[in-house]
Amino acid sequence: MKLSIGGFSFFNSMNAGTMDLFGYLESVKYRYRLNAADLWNGQFGRDASNQIVLPDDDAVKKIRAALDERQLIVPNIAIDSAHLIDADPGMTDKLYQNALANMRVAEMLGAKTVRIDFCTAKTSEISERQFEYIVGKYRELCDRAAAGGYFVGPENHMGAALDPYLLKRIAEAVDHPNFGILLHLGRWNPDQVHVGDKLVAPWVVHTHVDTKTAAAEENALASLKALHQAGYDGYWAVEHNAKDNQYEEIEWMLAAVKKLLRTAERNN
Repeated sequence: MKLSIGGFSFFNSMNAGTMDLFGYLESVKYRYRLNAADLWNGQFGRDASNQIVLPDDDAVKKIRAALDERQLIVPNIAIDSAHLIDADPGMTDKLYQNALANMRVAEMLGAKTVRIDFCTAKTSEISERQFEYIVGKYRELCDRAAAGGYFVGPENHMGAALDPYLLKRIAEAVDHPNFGILLHLGRWNPDQVHVGDKLVAPWVVHTHVDTKTAAAEENALASLKALHQAGYDGYWAVEHNAKDNQYEEIEWMLAAVKKLLRTAERNN
């Protein structure tokens, strides 16, 4: 059973100063007994203005050594502050360069999939010009990913990305073997929740599962069935940033996801 814990799940602990990246790796391996570290680039550090700061090469090598020592793989790195279009057009090139810099770190860490969003919550719709730009940039990123043997693509994270028909359209237009979607199960516009997961299932290379998904068992099982039929064989990453008691909350979530997966296996 391929289980992992999204790094964002310990956001509150990191803010409280009780968790860092190396503590996360130790917990994943020895507390939860998993073989995968599902990273978020916000775990690398922040500056005085609360902006994510990428580690230098020496720091990345230390992270890689910590992963190797614990025999942990990196099924995904979720990258923030590197989306393709922004409400401020002047940010476009800076964001793309940040995407490339983050991909370099992901490559050094041996990530299997990389999430790079195409918009933020401020973008509810995209123009045809923006669509063409997004498709072109994803093709460039996918070419780079192909050279490194991994997948890259968006998550149904926020804004226009909550429209599964748009994600499907982007995937079909990019048409690249190294394009992949990070599916946050059930995270769609309210009137599209019933079709979203199934619609994008053919392009899913990684997943996030939250408490809402775990609680809505019937819907979750339908999504798991759609992914199974599409041939999905990736990781199921718990993403649950609990307000407190984060260690115990994650343990509960892992148990809930295991139960869902066991039930799905029996049903299939």
